[in-house]
Amino acid sequence: MKRILLLEDDLSLVNGLSFAFKKQGFETDIARTLREAEDFWADGKYDLLVLDVSLPDGTGFGLCEKVRQSSKVPIIFLTASDEETSIIMGLDMGGDDYITKPFKLGVLISRMNALLRRAKDFGSADTKLESNGITVQLLQGQAYKNGELLDLSAGEYKLLCLFMRNPNAVLSKEQILEKLWDCEGNYIDGSALTVYIRRLRIKVEDNPSQPQMLLTVRRMGYKWNVIY
Repeated sequence: MKRILLLEDDLSLVNGLSFAFKKQGFETDIARTLREAEDFWADGKYDLLVLDVSLPDGTGFGLCEKVRQSSKVPIIFLTASDEETSIIMGLDMGGDDYITKPFKLGVLISRMNALLRRAKDFGSADTKLESNGITVQLLQGQAYKNGELLDLSAGEYKLLCLFMRNPNAVLSKEQILEKLWDCEGNYIDGSALTVYIRRLRIKVEDNPSQPQMLLTVRRMGYKWNVIY
């Protein structure tokens, strides 16, 4: 049984979501404040976090930052804001998906299941990826450059794994978003992917302004260029 942490202060929404999660076979812990969610996180192990952004004592972004210090567990943000800056902020700090209120329950459940599948896929099959001096230890969920640990967000880590699993292949923006986030309905803007690419280049390239490994292929997408 998958275990979910739901952080939401709207009681009516909490009741509906907890009932729906139970029908899906999820075990759910419910927090209505940031402090409660931090206590749950400290005491338990979860397969997925569903976090409201606006809370009485802070934001879901705050919990996300704390979680990402030690875990790559999938995170979905729930919020009434659909501004591009907020979406990019949430994804850039390590969120995996972002859904705006009001939303259809079936869409949320579908995205949750997609993230759970991807979390399982990223931890299976190969145990190590290597090229261009970059090594990804898949079982540990860690990446290294020339033996030095890279400080990657969950999104950056998954993006790096995707590229390294498809060496020298041009991947379109649509293919990348579909692989990482199941972006049916275009709920993730291409600008969010641009942020991930930029930040990943800063961490893996010797000279991010003149990338040699993570290349942009004009009008087609991106590719992981294997040099050695």
